[in-house]
Amino acid sequence: MAQTPVTVSTGAANAEQIWYSLLNGEVGAAALAEWDLAFEMTGLTAGIRVNTAKGLTVYRTDVGIDDWDALTAPDEASWTAIYNDPTRWDFGALNDGNNMDQPDGLDLGWGLYNMGNHQMIGNRVFAIKKADETWMKLRINSVISGVFSFTYANIDGSDSHDASFNKTAFADKNFAYWSFSSHTALDREPLNTSWDLLFTKYTDFVPTAYNVAGVLQNRLVTAMQVDGVPNDQAQWSPGQMTSDMNVLGADWKRYDFAAGAYVIAPDTTYFVKDRPGNIWKIIFTGYGGGANGNMSFTQELVSSVGVGEQAAHGQVAVYPNPVAGGRATLVLDLPAARASVRVFNNAGQQVMETSVDGLRGLTIRELDVRQLSPGLYVLRVETPGGLATGKLVIE
Repeated sequence: MAQTPVTVSTGAANAEQIWYSLLNGEVGAAALAEWDLAFEMTGLTAGIRVNTAKGLTVYRTDVGIDDWDALTAPDEASWTAIYNDPTRWDFGALNDGNNMDQPDGLDLGWGLYNMGNHQMIGNRVFAIKKADETWMKLRINSVISGVFSFTYANIDGSDSHDASFNKTAFADKNFAYWSFSSHTALDREPLNTSWDLLFTKYTDFVPTAYNVAGVLQNRLVTAMQVDGVPNDQAQWSPGQMTSDMNVLGADWKRYDFAAGAYVIAPDTTYFVKDRPGNIWKIIFTGYGGGANGNMSFTQELVSSVGVGEQAAHGQVAVYPNPVAGGRATLVLDLPAARASVRVFNNAGQQVMETSVDGLRGLTIRELDVRQLSPGLYVLRVETPGGLATGKLVIE
């Protein structure tokens, strides 16, 4: 199976965030510094992340939301600095102290969840120190009927802004973002179903809080790390994949002060199960540092999703399989009249695309694969209702 070399560039000083699909390559990019707060769009945890990677430091104060006006000056020595959880998307810095993992958890960190009316009401004031050493204060007022409401101002109360946005404006995104400088909501992510990995700068603990450049996994993408085994011998089975978002993280590299350059951890291999269910082998090969933000690796498809694993959106099968003679028969059972058929090689590169129509329940169509070389391929059959995948082997 082919190992495809890839370089994803986050730019000088890691100024860009890059969303990446293992099947389709880069699917989105945006400036890291353009946002300050990220608001979770799904679930009951109401996660709120702070962009600490751009130099913001957030503190949990002892001031209740009703005493907003009483907070007029910083008291950094008596406050507690809080950070985004580096392993979970849903626990941002403002969720510090939450108990939402507990069966009866009602504390969101920034406020309380009311089980009776399903409203989330804020009860804390946070202080934020910017990179230029100026201070501001922030409170999350509520989340009611899908509308986030919050207030921020300079710490002395000047330049105050009451802000809100509706989650429906960011359908199919993991987060909506907010900029303190433009006082606007930002729609900056690709669709949450379209990407697997985020290449970015973020705050981790090594062991204290420190900004690092690395790779984070999307929700529903799992991964595992194999150490101490030569890369060509590393296997993903029978290992255990985890949903921790920083399995790839940043420790695949370290800075060698004697050499004055970054070196890659030897005998470290990653396996990633992408959104459709394919498993990829990832081996990092280089990092260009803050000069260019280039993160280099090889990716190799080592297991494709099985036929019928996404049966909720239909099924696809190939007959015969392996295919000989250049003609494959597709057996399709799809909840749509028309579908797009895309074929990817085992390096994740699209090598063929066609469309089929006139589908009514169980349908048979012929696929001309004479231009494809012998090997293993992944079929993606896409309809307005979803995705079905299968394997294609050509002799």
